[in-house]
Amino acid sequence: MEYILDKPKSFCGIFGVFGTDEAPLLTYYGLHALQHRGQEATGILSRSFNEKGKPHFNILKGEGLVSDVFRDYDNWIKILSGNAAIGHNRYSTTGSTDSRKNIQPLLVQYRNGNLAVAHNGNLTNAKELREELVNEGAIFQTTTDTEVILHLVARSKLDNQIEQIKEALSRLEGAYCVLILTDDKLVVARDPNGFRPLAIGKKNGTFVVASETCAFDIIQAKYLRDVKPGEIIVIDDEAILTSELKTDTIPNKITNRKHCIFEFIYFSRPDSKIFNHNVDKIRRRLGKILARNHPVIDKDGEKVIVISVPDSSNTATIGYENQLSKLDIKSKLEIGLIRSHYIGRTFIQPGQQKREVGVRIKFNAVKGVIENRTVVLIDDSIVRGTTSKLLVQLIREANPKEIHLRISSPPIFHPCFYGMDFPSKDELIANKLNGDIESIQKYLGVDSLEYLTIPEMLQAIYEDAPENYCTACFSGKYPTKIDSSFTKEMYED
Repeated sequence: MEYILDKPKSFCGIFGVFGTDEAPLLTYYGLHALQHRGQEATGILSRSFNEKGKPHFNILKGEGLVSDVFRDYDNWIKILSGNAAIGHNRYSTTGSTDSRKNIQPLLVQYRNGNLAVAHNGNLTNAKELREELVNEGAIFQTTTDTEVILHLVARSKLDNQIEQIKEALSRLEGAYCVLILTDDKLVVARDPNGFRPLAIGKKNGTFVVASETCAFDIIQAKYLRDVKPGEIIVIDDEAILTSELKTDTIPNKITNRKHCIFEFIYFSRPDSKIFNHNVDKIRRRLGKILARNHPVIDKDGEKVIVISVPDSSNTATIGYENQLSKLDIKSKLEIGLIRSHYIGRTFIQPGQQKREVGVRIKFNAVKGVIENRTVVLIDDSIVRGTTSKLLVQLIREANPKEIHLRISSPPIFHPCFYGMDFPSKDELIANKLNGDIESIQKYLGVDSLEYLTIPEMLQAIYEDAPENYCTACFSGKYPTKIDSSFTKEMYED
């Protein structure tokens, strides 16, 4: 059982390298940097050549963190030799969560050679495509939507491999960033809406690809640009020699940007650049806008103590307190909650109060900071409300004067079908309590509760048009058609 239950799971993180004998090692480091995007399983696949010069694919994957699966360096570095590699960190969103068969990258051999894929996102028409493929005789080895991509490519009647991949991608709907490694090239693609981030970088003449730019920093690669929504990039030996990327577009697809706003709020690392923005700057702006519209003033004229729920709300908290100071509101930024960094992903929780034990193992309140003070607690989101409620109880035990909770996103009313694992609609506290802020406030046990509104949140992305961002989890306005069977399936897996 996971130790914290009140945050959505991220989807996955992908990383790819083409054109260097260090490809497997660079992928290993890249996956370390992307660990926050998936902690259930990880895998690396590399391309090498045998004595006759024929390409050979090597793969190593397993359940657990990158440091767990690739613990024995001397062993795995021999297995994963080669000058091209793709890697994947997984949080399952579709498909059985405990199936080792679903761990990516996925690999098949077909008439044009080896074909491997690493995928980040959710295909909203996967069930429909899967049924079609099964009726045509396809045999599936996994329950993940990613395998649909391999079957579509392998069953294409076209001869050219890139055209096969383009045809397959044109059939997909929903959110996807994919890395497809063939015998002689690395194909990179992003869905026409650009739901998920994907970036291209370069290191010593070698092209690298990652879900977030923080993965470039760890290997000292230079960020070049984002992969454009609906774009296909082909990296092969010629591209390495000429240093020029070969680009194409997914056919018959209209590019209509719908970037996931939640990437800025919670998922991406603050040191990453996604959607052409620095995550740190956007989170600070969210905090500043939250302070301007929802400030807290101590009733006795003393300084309010502003604290974060570490670590994801740290940056928004800095922005919030900074803006209070500019508004001439007496305030002080403090560390009021200490987070333990020495516990594993899971632990045994005997007895009845499992969630409470989980929160107390993960967090502890600093009484000297909180006692007899007006506390403003900043968090990035509330999903079920279970952990938020227990955190408030923890802070209450430190005897504050008041506790005011401020959230740097709007209330979450709807599930996500584009790669975030939100609970079912009925479990979301905002939906459960019909959006009544006073009822949520009472349930959490705080003296006041304020969220950002959707328009306030979108002010943080002032260089972009609001319509370029997906806000479906807040507004219920899904940018693509959602099949009802997909909705049901997603939460039964």
